[in-house]
Amino acid sequence: MAHEHKLAIFRGTVKFKSNTQKIWGVLIFLTIVTAIEVILGIYKPESLMAKFIGMKLLNWIFIILTIVKAYYITWDFMHMRDETKALRRMVVWTAVFLICYLIFILLQEGGYIESVYTNGFVKRDF
Repeated sequence: MAHEHKLAIFRGTVKFKSNTQKIWGVLIFLTIVTAIEVILGIYKPESLMAKFIGMKLLNWIFIILTIVKAYYITWDFMHMRDETKALRRMVVWTAVFLICYLIFILLQEGGYIESVYTNGFVKRDF
């Protein structure tokens, strides 16, 4: 019994005629997102160097674009779209909580290390 995969991306706004076309469409989208990340990483626009919630705006953009890429890789290339709702939720929510936890660690430890380098002493001893 052959299972037909859904041939649309972006919530159905872009539709393809075959799986091959869809793979190329998602690959082109992921390539564009990666190119944006690389260009921003090379040029580092001064307007994106402002701090926002403890981190530079440019870093937030990198995190968001990376999450978008991870979503489309999982959703389309790993065929998560075709799985049951419960399995999708287990995978997605686990990843969401892990990402939030890792961002918390990044902000907490990065701020601590920066303050040690700035002030020259350890202000918290665990």
